[in-house]
Amino acid sequence: MIVIEDLVKHYGRVTAVDGLRLRVGAGEALALWGPNGAGKTTVVRCVLGLLHYRGRITIDGFDARRHGRIARRRVGYVPQELAFHDHWSALDAARFYGRLRGMGRHRPAEVLALVGLADHAAKRVGALSGGMKQRLALGLAMLSDPPVLVLDEPTASLDAEARGQFLALLRGVRDEGAAVLFSSHRLAEVEQLADRVLVMADGRERLTCTAADLAATLAMRQRLHVRVDAEAVEAALAALTDAGLSARRNAAGVVVDVLPGEKAVPIAVLDRSAIAVRDFELE
Repeated sequence: MIVIEDLVKHYGRVTAVDGLRLRVGAGEALALWGPNGAGKTTVVRCVLGLLHYRGRITIDGFDARRHGRIARRRVGYVPQELAFHDHWSALDAARFYGRLRGMGRHRPAEVLALVGLADHAAKRVGALSGGMKQRLALGLAMLSDPPVLVLDEPTASLDAEARGQFLALLRGVRDEGAAVLFSSHRLAEVEQLADRVLVMADGRERLTCTAADLAATLAMRQRLHVRVDAEAVEAALAALTDAGLSARRNAAGVVVDVLPGEKAVPIAVLDRSAIAVRDFELE
């Protein structure tokens, strides 16, 4: 559904994307992963037809450069930064974009129902929560039932609850057969949505792996802040380091570096050592 071959994009003397190749099939989600400046957003903008580039991009069988208008109509896009008229109702916004897409008059209400906003159709966009606005953006992207969905850091501004709801909607879209391409810097988001991950650095593909293997492949670690009683800090440090964990003192207790799949290990170590954990926070 999305095929990119030898994509190259220069900004002056800077090479933002250098010879990238990827393929996303129907019913598959591919995540673009990498640090800021890796080229993820540039790839997204090239797929959307917003930038001139070298190479070839095919969307649902249509060359994005030679048949740009047809290709773009087969893409739904959810941006990181949303821009709506706050005084419109959610239904007004859906109707406006529906007319631009040539949709029938019933389709706007249908997509609001699909993304769980049927009960908020009359509410002003400015009064919607961040999660509701993101769901509205997804509904607008789905107005024409596109076979391809493209998202740029789709949950960057959402809290944990809204993020979970939004990702559940995206999984449903993917499972219905859409090809989903998205950029992200959140490990949990990638693990929940992506089938495969393309890791980028300096505009190039460094590796491709499954979402489940991403953390281990990159030897990624997360930081666990554990609060214990002041008099137990030294014992906690000793217990954790004896268990082979990297631990150090902080103002409220100890900090432990853990692999994503081993977040509960330090808690279990302290429990076996009869050291009470008062609170913890994952960074």
